[in-house]
Amino acid sequence: MRRKTKKRSKSISKDPDVLISQFVNMIMWDGKKAKAKKIVEQALEVAAKKLNKGTKEIFSKAINNVKPTLEVKSRRVGGATYQVPVEVSSRRAISLAFRWIRDAARNKKGSPMRDRLASELIAAFNNEGAAVKKKEDTHKMAQANKAFSHYRW
Repeated sequence: MRRKTKKRSKSISKDPDVLISQFVNMIMWDGKKAKAKKIVEQALEVAAKKLNKGTKEIFSKAINNVKPTLEVKSRRVGGATYQVPVEVSSRRAISLAFRWIRDAARNKKGSPMRDRLASELIAAFNNEGAAVKKKEDTHKMAQANKAFSHYRW
């Protein structure tokens, strides 16, 4: 039985402005928030020019295309470790999408961050790119381990 009170979860806002500000915080390095905000804004503007769409529409669709619905978690049963597929909460799904887009942009080399981020957002908008591949790999792993779903807790 828990001794502490249950952790209250904050409500998740679907507002693109709130999500963009959270993404800026995810991009931020060494507390340089103004620089991170400038990078994200410029990346969204570049993506908007290339796709002829609104920045908020591009961002929200890119995030929705990258958000996973299933993932695997390790579960130890009787000396063996099983990869058990579990559903991802909406809060964690957004966090994973942010992280995958950020990491995919950071792993590209040779151009400014705003260009790398813009290209990754465009790729995610079009359901392609490294972040979407990461989501598909996660889903494939969950499907492959569907036999162990009865170990879910």
